[in-house]
Amino acid sequence: MDLGLRGKTVIVTGGGSNIGRAIALAFAKEGANVVIAEIDEKQGQKVATEAKAQGGSAIAIETDVTDNESVQAMVKKTLDLFGEIDVLVNNVGWTYDRLFIEKPREEWEKEIKLNFWSMINCTRAVLDNMIERQYGRIVSISSDAGRIGGFREAVYGGCKGAVIALSKSLARELGRYGINVNVVSPSTTIPESSEHVGPESMWAPGGLEFTPEILEKMAKTYPLRRLGNPEDIANAVVFLASDAAAWITGQTLSVDGGYAMM
Repeated sequence: MDLGLRGKTVIVTGGGSNIGRAIALAFAKEGANVVIAEIDEKQGQKVATEAKAQGGSAIAIETDVTDNESVQAMVKKTLDLFGEIDVLVNNVGWTYDRLFIEKPREEWEKEIKLNFWSMINCTRAVLDNMIERQYGRIVSISSDAGRIGGFREAVYGGCKGAVIALSKSLARELGRYGINVNVVSPSTTIPESSEHVGPESMWAPGGLEFTPEILEKMAKTYPLRRLGNPEDIANAVVFLASDAAAWITGQTLSVDGGYAMM
């Protein structure tokens, strides 16, 4: 199936690591112009090089998605280079698992900035161009923690639930302009290699880590008896961003091996 993404301009926030990396590469395979908005410019450039090898056009732009001025500068540069923005993927996310009563306030604030304010900043920044052109696709990454709650992920889950709620509201407001807004909700998705994450990623050494025994136990809680991989998520994002999904908006798709059946 031709998804109609060749030549489309796609922004992927946090496109240098794990799920974001897989999303950037998946769009590149479709022939899209991929903009990797990444705070870790070195890691972003590494993925941009990989994306070009897949046949797409790709650049990395150093971006702090929690800083509105940085986001606005990234969007301006994208428009200067490509003239338009067809797709925004709000991928950036971060957490460190702790019980709510054990978390320092600084971690709550970081979770809110990275998981929710980033989406607000980036979405608002692309809308003027999308509304003017009467076309756009916005896909945001939530989490099963935002759908069913997550143990040791209270504030993170609250932010991811907010991503879903905001997306529904935006789908109602923006549909008149030909803009589709959807959400992909993964479960635990672990990088396949340490080479696939940068030092800013929550999966970098010293961040979230699981022993093989714990991963084996986790896999048994999924009906499909395995954990997800980044490509599983990327395939769903690419579909929702394509014209094949033109009649889908305001929806949340769990891509999680059946873990959270709604």
